[in-house]
Amino acid sequence: MELDHVFILCDRGAPGAEALLRLGVREGSGNTHPGQGTACRRFFFANAYLELLWVEDEAEAGSEPAKRTRLLDRWALRRAGACRFGVIARLTVDEIDGPAPFPTWRYTPPYLPDGMAIGIAEGTLPSEPEIFYVDFQRSRARAGQEPIDHAIPATTLQRVLISGPVPHDLSVASRALVASGTVAFEEAPDYTLTLDFRSAPDASADLRPELPLVLRW
Repeated sequence: MELDHVFILCDRGAPGAEALLRLGVREGSGNTHPGQGTACRRFFFANAYLELLWVEDEAEAGSEPAKRTRLLDRWALRRAGACRFGVIARLTVDEIDGPAPFPTWRYTPPYLPDGMAIGIAEGTLPSEPEIFYVDFQRSRARAGQEPIDHAIPATTLQRVLISGPVPHDLSVASRALVASGTVAFEEAPDYTLTLDFRSAPDASADLRPELPLVLRW
């Protein structure tokens, strides 16, 4: 598997996006998720994207099956100890089909076409990111349809680092992300998402406190 996108749960409207815009990261298309009660702003790269996600309709987000995703719970507790991040993995581009390499339950939100589903990892703790798996996105995220010519050399996402009070005993899904090279975890007092665009970055931008996000290139 490889990375499709990551998200950060934000205040409504994602005002922290302004920190990315000031840095020269161009904004792509936004999105809404009918039946799930969420909306987002998105920033795209050559192989993945960053989603700033919030709950727009708490009643929808709290109804089944959306409630089971725990997005509402995480969003409500985003400043009270829950991990604000999500990781969405997908099949690698050369694979035809394949199950998630960790236990999942089948999520069929109304915004997906009939027959399609998202796998959501079983057994993750609130102190870990929410982890999703999609087997229907077989090419690069929104390739050719979104701006990726940013003012900084944030082209291809090489690594995602999640820092924070993560558990010592990671879930099966988190361990699978680590084994795939998709995500690394690091213990720290507060949650921070770091996106590396080079294997050995020598420049960075820290967007805290507006966003719990560091970009390195």
